Amino acid sequence: MVEAGQLLYVHLPQTGVDLQAFLEAKDVKDTLLIATRNEGKTAEFRKLFGKLGYEVENLNDYPDLPEVAETGMTFEENARLKAETISQLTGKMVLADDSGLQVDVLGGLPGVWSARFAGVGATDAENNIKLLHELAMVFEIKDRSAHFHTTLVVASPDKESLVVEADWPGYIAHEPKGENGFGYDPLFLVGETGKTSAELTIEEKNAQSHRAQAVQKLVEVFPAWQSK
Repeated sequence: MVEAGQLLYVHLPQTGVDLQAFLEAKDVKDTLLIATRNEGKTAEFRKLFGKLGYEVENLNDYPDLPEVAETGMTFEENARLKAETISQLTGKMVLADDSGLQVDVLGGLPGVWSARFAGVGATDAENNIKLLHELAMVFEIKDRSAHFHTTLVVASPDKESLVVEADWPGYIAHEPKGENGFGYDPLFLVGETGKTSAELTIEEKNAQSHRAQAVQKLVEVFPAWQSK
């Protein structure tokens, strides 16, 4: 980790690196495998972890890996299933997140079913239409409160997994706005800003989103976890 030209923290692969190569290298990076095939989500993580010196891969780089069924009833259960299963299969350090939108008036739905709210294999647009339908009779923005939640799990073979969580509060708009982001971003009004998440730049989103907050928590505890 480098800040203001100062080397603050160096993370090395568990297998180590050649000393001479390390001393001569301008950039020594470890690989972090993100347990997703979603390129939009991967782009966010790549932005967040790139500055920490990580090369970020996703499951599209490993087409032969099996799909891990998200059978958990909580965000943590699903994130653990993905991270720990793929870490054991690949021997790599794997980060999995289970994230979702929780709408208060819907009792926390769509929650862990966010990606398949409109059915298995549903598109983002179909899920957004389903959500708007469910909220059709909720007219006041103040009654459409919601938050994005994320649970991050980092797993490594023969190591207890690291878990962090974060939330991003807001409201559900009456119609989609914005071209950036993915999932429910076009409907999610960020706090009291009046802007949807899809109207933010990726830099603005990465400064405040649920994933950004969770990654910040992860960065704070990661060195101690790695040293165990």
